[in-house]
Amino acid sequence: MPTLEHNALVEMFRERPELAPHVLATLFHVEVPPHASVAVAESSLDQLIPAELRADLVLELRDAKGALVLAIVLEVQRDVDPNKKFSWPTYVTGVRARRRCDTVVLVVAPDAGVAAWAAESIDLGLGLGTVTPLVLGPAVVPEITDPEADMEAELAVLSAIAHGNGPNGLTVLQAALAALGRLDQEHAMVYFQLIWDGLREPMQQALEALVMERQIEGEVNLPPFVQRLIDRGKLEGMREGKLEGMREGKLEGMREGKLKGMREGKLEGMREGELKGKREGKLEGKRETLLRLLARAGIALAEDESARIQACSDVATLDRWIENVLKAKTATEVLS
Repeated sequence: MPTLEHNALVEMFRERPELAPHVLATLFHVEVPPHASVAVAESSLDQLIPAELRADLVLELRDAKGALVLAIVLEVQRDVDPNKKFSWPTYVTGVRARRRCDTVVLVVAPDAGVAAWAAESIDLGLGLGTVTPLVLGPAVVPEITDPEADMEAELAVLSAIAHGNGPNGLTVLQAALAALGRLDQEHAMVYFQLIWDGLREPMQQALEALVMERQIEGEVNLPPFVQRLIDRGKLEGMREGKLEGMREGKLEGMREGKLKGMREGKLEGMREGELKGKREGKLEGKRETLLRLLARAGIALAEDESARIQACSDVATLDRWIENVLKAKTATEVLS
């Protein structure tokens, strides 16, 4: 069963299809044909292919006249799977035959060992022909350390996944957090969870310390979900949704050494109910985010479970359910 990590990486390229040819050109130095558009292929074109031989994603590049100039078959590979050495050549020949254009296989492999295995050429028989997938793994993904760099936010996420535990890991993570700030909360939350889950404990602790230090000094303005996912309750004030008050100029007390008061829930503006007017819109937005994340994770809802979500009017409960999606496999686990 595909995991959230697998689905999220596939969706990254589905929602930003132009990222794939960009990667081919800039990281693999492939001469990508001139093209006017990049689009996800209609799934109906592949319905005759057995389910076990269907790729995660097929992207089509077309020129200004609408002619196909390149097809990119994208696969997310998290583990070594000998069967893929037989299916990947099928992807190339099958898509090439149907679309009558050049075709390449692009494998996204976050693990270095899996990436090295996936990059091996596949002998089609008697040494008379080979297929060599292009593998986007840690050896290919660059270390992005400049938070001001003008680049795709998704590439910064891939960099953090690949190099977050390396010697320059903390700097890479800071650049990724800056990039996440340019995305909507739904995508930023999923991508941050991918990054966080891939970090070893020492690096998680280092990132926690960095976030605490920067918040105390008032140097950064991170999205609320960053604290919720990192701290899991360590910062009481932030866990209760009080970061919004800080964003509205209420860092003065913290800058004067009153962080203790914030931890004890003494953000006066928040306590006075400044979010009351936004409550209904905020609740609806969280419900929609939860439903989209459930769909992204492939978790089905029964009618009563869907009704329970729609009836929920507690922000903290919805936040907990949203976070549960990142680890759960069933709707029961999400709504626990």
